[in-house]
Amino acid sequence: MKRVILSVTNDLVTDLRLDKTATLLTNEGYSVLTVGRCYRHSPPLSPRTYQTKRLHLLFKKGFLFYAEYNLRLFFFLLFQKVDILTANDLDTLLPNFLVSKIRRKKILYDSHEYFCGLPELTGRPFVRSVWQSIEKFCFPRLPVVTTVSQSIATLYDKLYPNRKMKVQVIRNVPTKKDLAITETRTSLNLPVDKKIVIMQGSINVDRGAEELIQAMLHVENAVLLIIGDGDVIPELKQLVRSLKLEEKVIFIPRLTPDKLFNYTVLSDIGCSLEKDSNLNYRYCLPNKLFDYLLAQLPVIISDLPEMRNIVETYEVGLILEEYSPVAIANAITKLIEDEELYLFYKNNTAKMTTLFNWEKESQLLRQLYADL
Repeated sequence: MKRVILSVTNDLVTDLRLDKTATLLTNEGYSVLTVGRCYRHSPPLSPRTYQTKRLHLLFKKGFLFYAEYNLRLFFFLLFQKVDILTANDLDTLLPNFLVSKIRRKKILYDSHEYFCGLPELTGRPFVRSVWQSIEKFCFPRLPVVTTVSQSIATLYDKLYPNRKMKVQVIRNVPTKKDLAITETRTSLNLPVDKKIVIMQGSINVDRGAEELIQAMLHVENAVLLIIGDGDVIPELKQLVRSLKLEEKVIFIPRLTPDKLFNYTVLSDIGCSLEKDSNLNYRYCLPNKLFDYLLAQLPVIISDLPEMRNIVETYEVGLILEEYSPVAIANAITKLIEDEELYLFYKNNTAKMTTLFNWEKESQLLRQLYADL
């Protein structure tokens, strides 16, 4: 039985792409171990069909965290029984790459985003140059690379044109789910007499949460759910207080995927409002977009190419013509007041499960591992 080790820098709790990949490989007969980190307040992991390992670190963020984690991961992988190494994102690539060379093991790199284009690297040229150096050292020598959107794949192929295999696209689509609702708005303490607008996932800089909150000043008969953790949550809560929107905006901390889906399916409108402030967001195709569509929510999105392609092609929501709180408010109001349009989009979302699901999307990934 071949042994696969997949590594990330998160705590494994809500990384759906990692979980879906590990579960797929387990079902294919591989012995699978996922490796991550453990935060001070990380909840216990739910039962899984594969092994897990979370490293306890002295440093929690910044250079020292990445240095410690990469060093710890390198020595951990160096002495583990393994046949195929899988690095998830650039912040785990170097130790995986070095161990693959030292031990002559197969390696697959799954880039969940265009890491060197992250907004957190904006205005930090030295930090960006470090990550770019790691990428330039490893990437041309990688046999198999996967990523989440065609735009990111095309960008990588242009940056590294001499690789034998082009970057393969495995989109962040959800598994098929039964939409039977096991919770109610009452049981989840959600308002029953208002429309619910939801933004979920990583709530970080330039993801549009500030503008969405400001938009609620101009929206009637609706509340906003912000579900997840991120760097800007404290500032967002202060913004809500300063605008006196406590009755209109509800914050819920990060939830496990199953619990999160209960809130998603009880909402009315899903928002994915990343700004065109960096290459990573410009080419993003967030898993939350597919989560909204699986839950049959019409969506409001910023005008970015990958998201536009989905929403425009399948007619499942509104694309912002301009990026402002007023424009967002107008889009929300339009979906609330135009019932015929709302139902048109909602009916179209019902088709998405058969078009975009992990069972179909993972066929390529299954073959890539088999060929290693």
